[in-house]
Amino acid sequence: MKTMRKMLISVAMSAAMMTAGSGAKAQVDLSAYADPEGFLDIQALTCAQLAGTWQDQADLLSAWYSGWYNGLAKRHYMDIRKGREAEHELIVY
Repeated sequence: MKTMRKMLISVAMSAAMMTAGSGAKAQVDLSAYADPEGFLDIQALTCAQLAGTWQDQADLLSAWYSGWYNGLAKRHYMDIRKGREAEHELIVY
């Protein structure tokens, strides 16, 4: 009985360490997705690429999107709180 318990604890600990290790990914600079001239095709970015970049670059990209869409709608203001919430929701998605 003790051997079985030790084995179950060992398996559980191994699974927990594998799960914790698999979630840790290195951040990737958005420039890794740029063309040779340094331009980033915004429409080609995936949610995973955005989620895997540095926070300041995700913020920059969110500001760009906000400016683009607000400009198209002829709105000249920005709700910072809603912008951060939308960015977070996109990354989580």
